[in-house]
Amino acid sequence: MRISSLLIVLSLVVFLVAFWNRNDIPGSVAPLPQVLQAPEQVAEDLPPFLARFNGIDYTVDPQFRYVLHGLVVSYRHHDGNSFMHRFSRDHLNMMDMCVVWGGNVDPGLLHEFTFWNGIFTCEFRTKSSEAWARFDPVAASNNHLLSDDPMIRGRIGDLRIGDQVRVEGWLASYGADPERQRGTSTTRTDTGDGACETLYVERFDILERPFNPWRTVMWSALGVLGLAGFTWLAAPHRPY
Repeated sequence: MRISSLLIVLSLVVFLVAFWNRNDIPGSVAPLPQVLQAPEQVAEDLPPFLARFNGIDYTVDPQFRYVLHGLVVSYRHHDGNSFMHRFSRDHLNMMDMCVVWGGNVDPGLLHEFTFWNGIFTCEFRTKSSEAWARFDPVAASNNHLLSDDPMIRGRIGDLRIGDQVRVEGWLASYGADPERQRGTSTTRTDTGDGACETLYVERFDILERPFNPWRTVMWSALGVLGLAGFTWLAAPHRPY
């Protein structure tokens, strides 16, 4: 019983530590050739179209054909029920995904940075002035991912930090109200409000998923915690 109690405490501590670090960029990331290239953007003249999701019709106005290869450094799921999305009836935007490409995918550089997503933004910081000088802000972007396709939404929902992805679709404005459209950036050099790419996704592929030791440790510790807890409950208890 003492062994079970000790295992419960140790596995719980290990689980919490691993859970806290589960979204760290893995050290085993090996950049694919594709993610060393900048996104491909081609102007094409297409009329607006309707995308229906969650009982709401959205007008999508495509502006550029867009193909993005990148390494995921941060993301934020939108379930459509948070205050801002519920208020604006924005269920089509399922995720904000922050990616880097080019020289920014160097693991030694990435590990000097912390990345995180706000409600509509991607933020990053570092304590290293050398890393800050090496980092190219033009080779990073926050992408509002739109889709009314359940299969595509499922693939996007499986995303993890460190994944190398290929996203193909349209840079587009959209909205449930034609008079209130949410726009998109069409250049990688802008900053601040409106600098995110709004991307209606037609294809989404996870090209490479690195081994993440923290996730392995997390699930292993959870298994040990469950087994130790069961053993502790099943063991005879001495009355006081």
